[in-house]
Amino acid sequence: MSASYDVVVIGGGIQGVGVAQASAVRGYRTLLLEQNTLAVGTSSRSSKLVHGGLRYLESGRLRLVRESLREREILLRIAPGLVARKDFFIPIYASSRRTAGHVRAGLLLYRLLAGGSVGGFERVPPRAWDSLDGLDTTGLKAVFRYGDAQTDDVALTHAVARSAAEFGAEIRTGTRFVGAERNGAGYEVRYVREGAVMSCETSGLVNATGPWVAQTLSRVLPGPPRLPHDLVAGTHIITEGSLSRGCYYVEAPPDHRGVFILPWRGRLLTGTTERLYTGDPALVAPTPEEIAYLQGALAAHFPGLSTVVAESFAGLRVLPRSGGNLNARSREVVLLADAPLPRLISIFGGKLTAYRRTAERVMDRLKLVLPERPARADTSRLMLAMG
Repeated sequence: MSASYDVVVIGGGIQGVGVAQASAVRGYRTLLLEQNTLAVGTSSRSSKLVHGGLRYLESGRLRLVRESLREREILLRIAPGLVARKDFFIPIYASSRRTAGHVRAGLLLYRLLAGGSVGGFERVPPRAWDSLDGLDTTGLKAVFRYGDAQTDDVALTHAVARSAAEFGAEIRTGTRFVGAERNGAGYEVRYVREGAVMSCETSGLVNATGPWVAQTLSRVLPGPPRLPHDLVAGTHIITEGSLSRGCYYVEAPPDHRGVFILPWRGRLLTGTTERLYTGDPALVAPTPEEIAYLQGALAAHFPGLSTVVAESFAGLRVLPRSGGNLNARSREVVLLADAPLPRLISIFGGKLTAYRRTAERVMDRLKLVLPERPARADTSRLMLAMG
């Protein structure tokens, strides 16, 4: 007789472990399946930021920014060893697309969406520009400083997984999902572990496989709902050098897109780019053009720093398909459920910052088909510790 669970989660990135934690603390018997190791995909290839997403204000995503800022403050409180508040600087040049007035208005709105008590900003006086890590001052018109946060995405993912395990969730890495078939009370799930095909029963099934979300759905019977979407690749480069004042949010010279230049493990992290990707998610890699684009952004703003690439990596975002340029696409997560009751939920997209809120939303949907259980903790107050 196969094992039985309340919730089975497929995917061991930040979204998957977040759902496993939210499920376990609500008292449900939970199993997570990951075919490789935790955080091996997109969750290790992010910009390492916990932030509201200042640029999303330009496309009117106020709800997304407000939710992300609220989650930023929660993570700063519950994961003090993993998430740290940082100063960010925005330089405005004569050639910049965004004027000082435009940026000031955006930062004011950012502060208001954060609740006003956090997220303050200021205009850095010209006399202090020379202290900004060698930032190019040629044609510089203004510099703004504001607050956001930075994290180690892999360490955060592992911390959430440990928390889930502490509340009884079974975390199985090196375990490949084979398929699932709907039965009267949920799904029968098949997977391969150590060469053996195994199965279990579950009342609720969560597809948190990120760029593999469509491939996972293709292995579920009967065919569940699909969502037209695109995979969007984003590249980062790591170069030698250091930044002592904080992080920088700059415009890339060719197209004025926002690019972050951040301190990262004693070196610099510059990113990111955006391009449609249609290949195997496991094979995504930086292109020479993307690397050159990021090198150009770094050289334009910090001419004294090396642009020799020590490392580079590319990750994939899942974005609902729509018209317009990639930069304007919605970053709001979409939870796609089967009918008439939500026994299968697929997570399309989602931000690292808002993983906890996404997980709670998933569980709020699934509770319609799950038994009543007393909650054992609140993820907004549950402390996360370094490993």
